[in-house]
Parts: sequence; structure tokens; C-alpha cells
Amino acid sequence: MAVLWKTKPGGLQKRGEVQPSDVVMNPKQVFFSVLIFGAAGLLLFMYLQVWIEEQHTGWGPINYLQPIPRIMTREKIQERITNQNLKSHVPKDPKDKKENLLNSQRPPRVLTDISHSQGEAQALGRTTGSPRIQLIEKHLETKTFFRKFSEMNWPMDPRPLNKSLVKDSKWKGIDATQEKRRSFLQEFCKKYGGVSRPQSHLFHMVSRIYVEDKHKILYCEVPKAGCSNWKRILMVLNGLAPSAHNISHDAVHYGKHLKKLDSFDLKGIYTRLNTYTKAVFVRDPMERLVSAFRDKFEHPNSYYHPVFGKAIIKKYRANACEEALNNGSGVKFKEFIHYLLDSHRPVGMDIHWEKVNKLCYPCLINYDFVGKFETLEDDANYFLQLIGAPKELKFPNFKDRHSSDKRTNAQVVRQYLKDLTRTERQLTYDFYYLDYLMFNYTTPFL
Repeated sequence: MAVLWKTKPGGLQKRGEVQPSDVVMNPKQVFFSVLIFGAAGLLLFMYLQVWIEEQHTGWGPINYLQPIPRIMTREKIQERITNQNLKSHVPKDPKDKKENLLNSQRPPRVLTDISHSQGEAQALGRTTGSPRIQLIEKHLETKTFFRKFSEMNWPMDPRPLNKSLVKDSKWKGIDATQEKRRSFLQEFCKKYGGVSRPQSHLFHMVSRIYVEDKHKILYCEVPKAGCSNWKRILMVLNGLAPSAHNISHDAVHYGKHLKKLDSFDLKGIYTRLNTYTKAVFVRDPMERLVSAFRDKFEHPNSYYHPVFGKAIIKKYRANACEEALNNGSGVKFKEFIHYLLDSHRPVGMDIHWEKVNKLCYPCLINYDFVGKFETLEDDANYFLQLIGAPKELKFPNFKDRHSSDKRTNAQVVRQYLKDLTRTERQLTYDFYYLDYLMFNYTTPFL
């Protein structure tokens, strides 16, 4: 076959042979090359990001084009409650401020939003072989378990209470009230509280729930709603103490005697959620807020003063003196409210004034018993009857700390609210609006 040559200055060149001098790109070619490579890199990055999210969350690829759920305003909530005959107390003159409630449709209650668990860590510790093999085995085992676990739906309705152990007729009135509360919360959550899937990790959702295995109880702790005495009761039921009256405050809160639900693996959590009697005790949100403020800021406290007090005084008090800035003591209620309502708080939220719907997730976890602080003693003793507690065990009614102080009640709350402007009172109510609706509390005088 003939070889073709072409003549160029300086010698002969075989046809098809590329010389360095031939490789010359004009600026337009450079621009398009960079553009193509950049687009390819961006697509690769997006693919890897979706893949990583799928591997670590168990949710599958995220649909970034999915519309954002519509935020329900207080006016819409009130209109729907009125139209569907769901009785609740809502303000007659609602503001235009939007409350970002839970989404408006009730979903199948599926637990999938978990990426790691203590059970998986234990499983990893039991595997043998090289670390790489262990990691692969753990990954496969975890994916299989998540797939099976995600197919388990939450029970849609609370289980009927077992009343076979209640013999005394004196509990009939309390039982009727309890059924109304359960029904009200259930109806509220069906209409307004459902979400398409849990927005928090399961282990976070159950982190405030205490477990008593002997009597099969799950108790969600709501601070400033009788939680100290409830933990005393759980310790007695667990056989850790003979009487609730002899357990100190420090032993209750710092003794680590009680187990929490997040200390179990996924199977243990799910089994207990679906077979144990679940209880939550709540309180009027304003009373609970004032009670928390009085307890943490009006008495010496080695944690809340230096951590919260100093930050609150520094940001919300003009011309603060050096002593207040150094020790954090003397926070005023108005300053505390400014901190609470600030979307850019200098320090985070605390469980003592966090909303109940953020502590116990009552529209995702079906509580079998809803007690209230306002009727605490009767509710608690009826609950003890239901779970078959020893007859001699009664719920203690003593004040856990600062016993010389008057208990926080509606009258005390009104005195504290006087320090706030009407707008501040309204915004504080708005902050706890969902708790007021969910547990059917009367709107406070604002």
C-alpha cells in the first residue's frame, strides 16, 4: 500500500502524523472544553452526593423536585377544627404570624430514619475476620435489617387500656376523662399532626422515654410536669428502692439507675413501643415555662447561671454590670422570654422549656395514657392501678425542691406575664401554640 507524504517547510511529514506545531487551540475551543469538563464534574458530584445520602440514611435518592409541604397557618388550623367539630381553644383574634406545624396528612408510621444504632455496634463487635470484611458484613447485615424494619408500620391507634386490674368504682370519673384525652389527641394527630415520615432519628425521638420492664411501662419525661416523682415511682417499681419518699433529688436525676428507650437496639425499641403501656404527663405550657424559670434562675444554680444566665444577660441586658456578666445571676423573666423567642439564641434550647411535641412526639408515638399536672395525683394513682403496681405504692405529692416556694399556678403565672408587653405575651403563646392545641389547654389571658 502506498504511503502518502506531504511536503512542509523543513522536511517531509507522513499523512495523519500529528506534529506539536499542529496542536493549536483557539480561545473558543478552550472555553468549550472547560465548560464540558465542568459540567461533567458537576454531574459526577451530584451523583456521588445522592449515592452517599442513600447509603447513610436508608431513605433512597432524594427527590429535589418534590414540592415543599404547605405551612398551615393558625387561621387554617382554627377553620379546620371548627368545620370538623374538633373542640379546642384557639385565640379569637389570631395574628398573621405563621406557625410551622407538622404536615397536614397522616402517613403510615414507618421507622426508617436511622443510620446507626447501638445494636449494630454490638453486631460489629461480634464479627470476625479483617476490618474490611467486618465492615462489608456489617453493611450488608444493616441494610437487610433496615429493609425489614422499614416494613413494620406503627400501630395507627392507641391500644385499649387493660382495666381488668381496676376494681374500685371511684376511678370511673378519671377513666372517662382519660378516654376523652386519648380520643382528643388521636383525632388531632389524625387531622393535623401526621408527617410523611419521621423528621428526626428514631433514637432521638425516644431519648426522653424511660423504661420499666417488669410492669412493661414506657414513661416520657416532661420536665416541670411531675417528672421527678415519676422517676421515683419507676425506681420503686424496678425494685431499686422500697419507697418513693426516701429517694433524693440527686439520686433521681444523676444516679443513672433507670434505663432509657434509646439504650436498646432497634428491635428492642420497636418491640417495647408496640407492647408496653406508654404514658406521658403534660402541663399548661405557660405554667411549665414560669415554673422552669423560677427553678433555674431565681435560685442558685451551678449550671444554668453560668451557661444560660451569662449568655442571656450579655445579649439582652443593656449596660449590664460586670458582676452579672461574670456570674450570670439575676436573669429577669423578660430577658428570658427574649432569649426564648430569639431565632438566633446565644445558647440552645433546654428540655425544661422545650415544647412537649419536641420532647415526646405524641403524634408519632401513640401514648396509651395522657396525664396532666393539674390532676397529677389522681391520674398517676389511676395509672398505677392499670399497670398492676403494688397496692401500697402511691404517687408522692411533695415538692421536689424549693419546698418553701409557692407552687406555680395560674395566679403566679399572671404576675410574671405582667412584666411582658402584649406582643411578647402573644408571641410566647404562639411559641407553645401546638402544645396548647394538642392537649386541649385553654388559651391563657394575654
